[in-house]
Amino acid sequence: MTDARTQAAIETVIRLESARLIAGLARYTGDIGLAEDLAQDAVVAALEQWPAEGVPRNPGAWLTTVAKRRAIDFFRRSSDLSRKYAELGRSLAAAGGEAVTPDFDQAFSDDIDDDLLRLIFTACHPVLSVPSRVALTLRLLGGLTTAEIARAYLVPEPAIAQRIVRAKKALSAASVPFEVPSSDQRPVRLASVLEVIYLIFNEGYAATAGDDWMRPALCAEAVRLGRVLAQLAPAEPEVQGLVALLEIQASRIPARTDAAGEPVLLLDQDRSRWDRLLINRGLAALQRCTDLRGERGPYALQASIAACHARAFHPEETDWAEIVALYEVLAEVMPSPVVELNRAVAISMAFGPEAGLQLVDQLTAEPSLRSYHLLPSVRGDLLRRLGREEEARAEFARAAALTNNERERRLSAERAREPSADQDLPNT
Repeated sequence: MTDARTQAAIETVIRLESARLIAGLARYTGDIGLAEDLAQDAVVAALEQWPAEGVPRNPGAWLTTVAKRRAIDFFRRSSDLSRKYAELGRSLAAAGGEAVTPDFDQAFSDDIDDDLLRLIFTACHPVLSVPSRVALTLRLLGGLTTAEIARAYLVPEPAIAQRIVRAKKALSAASVPFEVPSSDQRPVRLASVLEVIYLIFNEGYAATAGDDWMRPALCAEAVRLGRVLAQLAPAEPEVQGLVALLEIQASRIPARTDAAGEPVLLLDQDRSRWDRLLINRGLAALQRCTDLRGERGPYALQASIAACHARAFHPEETDWAEIVALYEVLAEVMPSPVVELNRAVAISMAFGPEAGLQLVDQLTAEPSLRSYHLLPSVRGDLLRRLGREEEARAEFARAAALTNNERERRLSAERAREPSADQDLPNT
């Protein structure tokens, strides 16, 4: 009988290897759905054999060998065996191979990094809806189970399962090739990839619903995916910008909640608990982005803002004027009401609450912010700092009513009951 520690170790190894395995199989078969099925067969075999025999020295090679055998068996049973062999043979010949029939060992010996890059671009293809891209990416590249994805997003497991199945069918129906897009298509496709990773991190960093304010596991998956992408596409400045942003933001996670899981806002956080290793990694990625002349990209600009906070060992050392300047550039590059709201917060910290409130009041008529709980939350903080207590109470109560996150709701409700001049802006 396998003990829990051994089982956990085995599952960790499988999760680390699964993306590479699926990527290789997808290139080999040309079918992501089939690739995942074959990979799952190999995983089942590992879960059956490894507890008794031990984890092999090269678990990735072991899984690949088993999956390869399953693939050969599948094609032998398939009614279109000859066609599939011909397709694979042409594919190998195009890659420089001599064989007319496929050399299975050669099919799995190419640069696995290329396969991972193909898998990332395929899973995040714009033909899919954003929720489908997110679910498929977490399933194929994050190694999360359908149940884990459902729990993370508070969506019923059957709904997530259907979303993933539909995504695979949509890719097949659209004949989306398993490839890195050409240079003329790459900017749009890369933007889709970055958006998916960014959205995964944001949902982990500030959960939209549920009992937990954060879901650190999602943040960890997003950071890992960002690092993988940065290794595969090191010359893409916005990839480096996104990695910088995620690393620096993730550094705050240990300080963002107290022992009871309640939110701790930015200016109240114990900065000694910020992870300096992650901050240093983020700053290094930001420097690489700058060296690639990508400092005006939207992710790089957000990373630069995060870096201003990371460099301040105490809240009063924060260079708010620099943050305001960065938000002004970000508003030009990526105009949005949320960016304007964040800029208003920075202006209030740099030049006083009245200046910030003027901008926030202009945003109250913005339709897209009508149900955004942070708008009344920010406005309540600014009103409180100006001594307008009753108005502040009403804004906090409205923020509590708008959020679907229980921790956030309790925080706003508490402010509505007891606003005081020493509370912080909700810049987390």
